[in-house]
Amino acid sequence: MSTAPWQSLVDLDRLAHWMDGQELGGGPISDTVQLAGGTQNLLLRFVRSGRGFVLRRPPPHPSGDGNATIQREMRVVAALANTEVPHARFIAGCAQPEVLGAAFYLMEPVDGFNACAGMPALHSGDATIRHAMGLAIADGAAALGRVVPAEIGLSDLGRVDGFLERQVPRWRAQLDGYSAFEGWPGAGGLPQVDAVGRWLDQRRPDSFMPGLMHGDYHLANVMYRSDGPQLAAIVDWELAVQGDPLLDLGWLLATWPGEDGRSVGPMVPQPWDGFPRADELVQRYARSSKRDLSNVRWYAVLACYKLGILLEGTYARACAGKAQRDVGEQLHESARRLFGRAAQWIETT
Repeated sequence: MSTAPWQSLVDLDRLAHWMDGQELGGGPISDTVQLAGGTQNLLLRFVRSGRGFVLRRPPPHPSGDGNATIQREMRVVAALANTEVPHARFIAGCAQPEVLGAAFYLMEPVDGFNACAGMPALHSGDATIRHAMGLAIADGAAALGRVVPAEIGLSDLGRVDGFLERQVPRWRAQLDGYSAFEGWPGAGGLPQVDAVGRWLDQRRPDSFMPGLMHGDYHLANVMYRSDGPQLAAIVDWELAVQGDPLLDLGWLLATWPGEDGRSVGPMVPQPWDGFPRADELVQRYARSSKRDLSNVRWYAVLACYKLGILLEGTYARACAGKAQRDVGEQLHESARRLFGRAAQWIETT
């Protein structure tokens, strides 16, 4: 009998014993299903005492400190409990590895779907609903931008001072660091990378209103309600930090498909017609935000710069044989399109 991939990472007997101590039901754990979503962390849905749970824990060989990532994420998700930000509700967490060999937490299952993975008939069959779905993701970003970190116990989640000033040097240094991977052809493979960096430094906003940001806000990291266009939850909080929430809006614009449905990456909901234009997202965000959006193009260009460099890292590792070559080349092409989009925006500013 074959073993499911999650079984080497989650000992159900140990988990049940820990849940006993948390007074989270009794008896055996049943109906275990590994969920898709995220690029690394394990998501396991199960039932105990008639109640549904979703467990999240790091993979066996995370790229960074998997325990620290989960600890950070559970802290953020728990802190969001009394906010208007849609998210999977935190139930309980274990920050230490004694139970399952790694930190983990439990959250409520989300009744919803990821539009990039496919849409129900209600949504795929109605362009009006798809338009509202696009506006809803802008609403989600605005709701997150209204959260005051100090009011929910997250005032120490990241360093606000110099946040914008650090962005270009920090990410340029990461790009230059890829030269350690043998076979990577260098930064010259990304169009106008130097010009984009200079423009960002020259046009950087003088000030910003600090807040909580998701760090990777795009269509693949939200779930929609099955009965309508509203967001059911924003997911994958592992990059959440205190900083400038307008970068989340910029990230959404950087990754948003054009009117023809073409995107910088492969994840585009189908059908695409009906979804709003990028400028409509900005207008929608402005309706419920007091933030100054006069520099929104700068944040979109910064998002292209940062995400492009992150994606290029996988390509650099693939060149050195440390990642799948086909995946690396696909992400390299996405990085090129991101820098191309940034360069085009700069020319029209």
